[in-house]
Amino acid sequence: MAKKQKIPNGFVLFDVLYEDGTRTSNRKVPASELGGLDGDTPARVFVESQDRDISEMSGMPRGRIKTIKRSDAKPPRDRSNRPQDSTGKL
Repeated sequence: MAKKQKIPNGFVLFDVLYEDGTRTSNRKVPASELGGLDGDTPARVFVESQDRDISEMSGMPRGRIKTIKRSDAKPPRDRSNRPQDSTGKL
């Protein structure tokens, strides 16, 4: 029996830099939109579509996208200096 191919779920976060110098961070793109031979190219199309919808509703046009890249993952929190309670437990 063939193994089922996993369907990606959730979101991938992207940082977007516009030609006018403004930047938006952590723009959510559905993981199902990404992958395949196109890589992250569909993310640009998805964000541009979101920007069009937002500008239509707000009446303020958004600039053209200069670059788009995946947001860096947050580093793990350092819990070594966490204060302990009176019992000595974390």
